[in-house]
Amino acid sequence: MHEIVPGLVYAPDYLSREEQDELVADLREAVRIAPLFTPRMPRTGKEFSVRMTNCGPLGWVSDRERGYRYQSTHPETGAPWAPIPRLAQRTWDDLSPYKHPPEACLVNFYDGSARMGLHQDRDEEDFDAPVVSLSLGDSCLFRIGGTERKGSTKSFKLHSGDAMMLTGPARLAFHGVDRIMGGTSTLLPQGGRLNLTLRRVTKA
Repeated sequence: MHEIVPGLVYAPDYLSREEQDELVADLREAVRIAPLFTPRMPRTGKEFSVRMTNCGPLGWVSDRERGYRYQSTHPETGAPWAPIPRLAQRTWDDLSPYKHPPEACLVNFYDGSARMGLHQDRDEEDFDAPVVSLSLGDSCLFRIGGTERKGSTKSFKLHSGDAMMLTGPARLAFHGVDRIMGGTSTLLPQGGRLNLTLRRVTKA
């Protein structure tokens, strides 16, 4: 593990190919329980370019009427989210210095055209808790800046099996995904990228 910028801890090749296959199988079951949905921007109602679901007691959702938030049920089915997969939980336990468990595991699916603009993860109550991320499938170009949207940024590639953590000075850094590099992984038969982000939502 090493720091790309202060507070961004990067663990390349954290998951073996066998572990990646196991995690994808667990995520297929999670999607069966809580299908992928398309979140919408507050106020405008514009659709995100990613589809998503969640695992854990809480899940992140967004719509035009109520905006960004966490809730315990799927916004379309009303059912609870699937449990956090074993390997995702292990990643938090391995990397996170925070002594309490995650409450949400966001699962974003990027097809070849999907992007994620620069944003901060600030819908949680306790910013002392990190955000822990896992990448599966095609590589992406990830961008991170500072706590001001217009500050300078740095970009690097994230590959299948890589883990990353935003903590300390990087916890509220603006970050995003500029593009997906199609054909760089054979993990997902139809291509694309899955990104898992584990978060503690409430103050312990």
